[in-house]
Amino acid sequence: MFGLYVHIPFCIKKCNYCDFNSYKLDKDLKNRYIEDLTIEMSLYKKELKKNDEEITSVFIGGGTPSILDSYEIKTLFESIKQNFKIKQDAEITMECNPGTLTLEKLKAMKESGINRLSIGLQTVQDNQLKAIGRIHTYDEFEKNYKEALKIGFKNINIDLMYALPNQKTDDWKETLAKITELNPSHISAYSLILEEGTELHKMYENNEFNLTDEDTDIEMYNYTINYLKSKGYNQYEISNYAKDGLECNHNILYWKCKHYIGLGPGASGYINDYRYKNVESLEEYHNKLLKNEKPIESVETLKAEDRIQEKIFMGLRMNEGIKFKDFKKEFSLDFKQKYSKEIEKLMEKELIKETSDGIKLTQKGREISNTVFVEFMN
Repeated sequence: MFGLYVHIPFCIKKCNYCDFNSYKLDKDLKNRYIEDLTIEMSLYKKELKKNDEEITSVFIGGGTPSILDSYEIKTLFESIKQNFKIKQDAEITMECNPGTLTLEKLKAMKESGINRLSIGLQTVQDNQLKAIGRIHTYDEFEKNYKEALKIGFKNINIDLMYALPNQKTDDWKETLAKITELNPSHISAYSLILEEGTELHKMYENNEFNLTDEDTDIEMYNYTINYLKSKGYNQYEISNYAKDGLECNHNILYWKCKHYIGLGPGASGYINDYRYKNVESLEEYHNKLLKNEKPIESVETLKAEDRIQEKIFMGLRMNEGIKFKDFKKEFSLDFKQKYSKEIEKLMEKELIKETSDGIKLTQKGREISNTVFVEFMN
């Protein structure tokens, strides 16, 4: 497994909850940016060619990737195919936001080889969409979704968010009911995280809304798991649900700590046991590439201990949990022996349970997963 992530940092408007590295749309900068990405790709081309690495998963994220016009979408994918060896059955995903998506763009995506869409919706209530700074209505989303199906996209994820400002449990139930009626292949459902520096955080500090209390948040989470299961969606990670065989390969690649290249300002990558992060500034990114330099801001070589902790943290996020044999093979580590005290303590609290070949979180453990992770990190 080897992944490629491409960051498209432009948005019409930044959502009130968003703290990702993104910029207000500037058409001239957008045109230049596609050229910059092509240069950055060429700097990694040789590195992968040496090892004859095949890309098994491509993910175009943002920002708002669907802000690109049809020509830019095709140009981007021509560059990707010229610079990297893409496996024939690779999963190729593009994030899309209603309000920037058109029939013409969907056709360009299909023609470019994209075989999976991830559409950001968050909620079906228009008043809540407005409150969190989305630029679209539910009707616009549904129109885009049905157009995508008509064009031939069969693998579509819908992003949802609960515990939103002033959102009632019944609102969330309505959202899940409406979305499952559309029968997408995959649903991501995240609880709102209030990030400092965001518009929503400022609104909260000004007492414009109350945060959802912990009990209601857990109630919404448990309802999500049970309701989606009743509709044929298997939970395979804390916040992700899929029809049989339609789990997101790119996400799994991250959670299994496999290698990937990250392109674009603020993007991160993980190659040959070192992790790197690109500069966030568009200008700095551009200027480094003009000098034929990788636009890297920082590099961290992961020690075995770091890699073990990351593998525990990421592995426990997945419903299958972690397998002892993987730690034996990769680190020559007897996991059960090394972490015997932690395992015993967490099992007594019914936060984890043993499987035939490892351990995984219980439902109670998923509700307070950070508590479990901290035990192993210490």
